[in-house]
Amino acid sequence: MIIAISGTPGSGKSTVGKAVAKEFNLKHYSTGDFMRDMAARKNLSLMELERLAEKDFSIDRSIDEYSKNLVKEDNFIIDSRLAFHFIPKAIKIFLKVDPKIAARRIWKDLVDKKRAVEKGFHSEADVLKGIVERQDSEVKRYKEYYKINYLDEKNYDFVLDTSGLPIEQVVKKVVDFLKSK
Repeated sequence: MIIAISGTPGSGKSTVGKAVAKEFNLKHYSTGDFMRDMAARKNLSLMELERLAEKDFSIDRSIDEYSKNLVKEDNFIIDSRLAFHFIPKAIKIFLKVDPKIAARRIWKDLVDKKRAVEKGFHSEADVLKGIVERQDSEVKRYKEYYKINYLDEKNYDFVLDTSGLPIEQVVKKVVDFLKSK
């Protein structure tokens, strides 16, 4: 079983990915973690890395290779914006969330130290601004580099709006869907 979870920032991709991996005893991978590590190695914020990626395709190519190399495995889950594209045989899930709710969630995680601190985030308003900028950057790059729109829900087998749902309910809905496959 290969599961690719995509979605908008703050929708719960990583949290759901980890929980579903535990439920099905699968390895979990995250391109978001990979990108945060890359940004840290370059001494950049995530948004600075996104802006750099708009001019330097090697950044996205590196992330793409990370995803493509996983295809050698048979059982795993990956949370990644583009895994649906690079791992076509995966079960494709898309999580979306209202940006204001996403900003609240991310800010809470930052305050509670459940998420690595990202440069430039000093308030919930900063997080919201960062989410909008990041999504705009990704949509622009992916359209230019790959001729795809990761926000197009037709790319996925299952779409869930997590805006009004507690994480336990999101995980349950995803698990129920996967068990029905």
